[in-house]
Amino acid sequence: MFWIWIGIIPLTFANPIRNLSSIEGLIKRFPTAEYVTLFDSTKVKMMESGLSYYQEHQRVIILTPEGGKSFNVFKSDYDPLTASVEIRKIVVYYKSGGKKELNQKDEIDYPAPAGTILWGSRQKMTELGRLEPGDAFEVFVDKKGFAYALLDTQSEDDKYIPPMRGHFYDIVPFWSDAPLLIKVYQLAIPNSKVVNYHVYNGNLNIRKEKGSENSLFTFSLSNINPFASEPNMVAQSDVAPKLLISTAPNWQAKSKWFFNVNEEYGSFKSTPEIDQKVKEILKGSVSELDSVGRLTHWVADELRYLGLSMGKGEGFTLHRGSMDFLDRCGVCKDKAGMLVTMLRSAGFKAYPSMTMAGSRIDRIPADQFNHSVVVVKLSDGKLHLLDPTWVPFVRELWSSAEQQQNYLPGIPEGSDLLETPVSLPKNHFVKINASSQLSKEGTLTGEISVTAEGQSDASLRRMFTGSFKANWKMNLENELLKIAPQAKILKINYGDDPYNYMSGPIDLRISYEIPDYATVTDRAILFTPLAASGIFSGAMRNLSIDLKVQTRHFPFHDACSRSIEITDKTTFPSGYKLSWTPKIEKSTGTGASFEASYSLEGTQLFFNEKAEYYKRIYTPEDWPSFRNAAKMQKAISENPVILTI
Repeated sequence: MFWIWIGIIPLTFANPIRNLSSIEGLIKRFPTAEYVTLFDSTKVKMMESGLSYYQEHQRVIILTPEGGKSFNVFKSDYDPLTASVEIRKIVVYYKSGGKKELNQKDEIDYPAPAGTILWGSRQKMTELGRLEPGDAFEVFVDKKGFAYALLDTQSEDDKYIPPMRGHFYDIVPFWSDAPLLIKVYQLAIPNSKVVNYHVYNGNLNIRKEKGSENSLFTFSLSNINPFASEPNMVAQSDVAPKLLISTAPNWQAKSKWFFNVNEEYGSFKSTPEIDQKVKEILKGSVSELDSVGRLTHWVADELRYLGLSMGKGEGFTLHRGSMDFLDRCGVCKDKAGMLVTMLRSAGFKAYPSMTMAGSRIDRIPADQFNHSVVVVKLSDGKLHLLDPTWVPFVRELWSSAEQQQNYLPGIPEGSDLLETPVSLPKNHFVKINASSQLSKEGTLTGEISVTAEGQSDASLRRMFTGSFKANWKMNLENELLKIAPQAKILKINYGDDPYNYMSGPIDLRISYEIPDYATVTDRAILFTPLAASGIFSGAMRNLSIDLKVQTRHFPFHDACSRSIEITDKTTFPSGYKLSWTPKIEKSTGTGASFEASYSLEGTQLFFNEKAEYYKRIYTPEDWPSFRNAAKMQKAISENPVILTI
């Protein structure tokens, strides 16, 4: 690898550290860059057991003061239960010609910042000091280990062997936030292993060599520019160049392994205390779906999301249900394990599943997972998805914010990679209705109501479930005050208890009086019907998506599919006619549909709007209809109607 670097670097840029003209050339070539990575190289050696050793080497040159601030310290994250990191050496080259060498004695090892997951992750940090434009540094890092943990270890290095003993995987991004002149990834792997790899979203230079004991795979890419992202696009890993490499034969093998490792450990063995609680929860249940729903929401609501370090158990092996039941806290895998345990106690066939929230899982069986959920087999013979982590205060058993997401169930017969289904827009409706009277002075008086279901219900309910009770009244009032700060709240109603989310869809009501809501002249009235004004827009995330982009090159995402129905009836003084309304175009397409209308009947102005947004993840081809629907919604909310005598 040393000779590869020595051979490549001069071809890319002659004498990049010492020669000031080279720095000027880089600035000219990358005028907006704060720094340039001259090379980034990773060398990996896999042992028969799956234990892998990594050597990382990179060199960065600073182009601006802000670029220098980005690297006043160098950090490397690791989990001491499963990985070891050594910042072997850092060499700082100053444009004046001097240099400074840092090694392990200059290193600080400290707990990594944490929020609700306290698993003992750590960071190693070395201070480089003030770096000016023209300065550069070179880093040498040694690592061993992987990203997940088993429960049982013997020797010191056993804990660094991956869960599927004897196997290797890696996910290597070939994109960068700053210009990168050359990136090289090299893997030496025993000839006994069958290597599956694939390059997604681009092409790499690939070289394969077979030695007496190991095969050597080298992947490289030159002249990597910062990835040109688009607003609200899917994860970069879904669309930017990356390498996936694995020795696992297929997803079925991974599924079977995941099932067996938890069954052998006894993750879902019940106890008399758990059995008794299950009976209490299911008392009065009227159907299998009712039973599954009761258990799912009990786990969702009663186990606090908090990841405490359980020692050697933070990985694919789920903690035992008895421990989760006692602790009443945990992360996604603890909630999933608790639900599987309780479902089995109730007589259901239930299994844990792995998924990736926020990005795609690809066909190469590398471990692309960050979330744990549950599948249960019901009397229809089908596997049904459950997620006790994402459904507190959500009127679903499976969060539709996870639709079009890949998952892998751990079942005895094994499973291929699956995808969560699209949830119909009607499952997440928002219905807003207003009935008002407009005086000749421009005062609007009336009542507005909103009801919602599914993810839309959860969005609106969050103003209560995510806030102190003392603020509930104010939070609801603010929905109207954001539209009309001069409004007088006459009465509000948010039901008996917004916490009781399973009792029915949320139903919110505000009675109001809004002085000077309309602009009134001798011959005209200008105003926007209150229901059409964008009120309760928190339940319509499509309105927050940047619509300036005319053409998209990458898929994009919303929070969820949804249906929107808005009706408004405004009674006004006699003698007026409807003279002007915003231009409304009916829109249909693969992404969304929209229609709206104004009509006048005597002294009553009626407004009706209906929009449907079909899914969570959209293709570029869906963008025109999605954009048109959202633009129409915004145009109506931002442009008043005109009534004239």
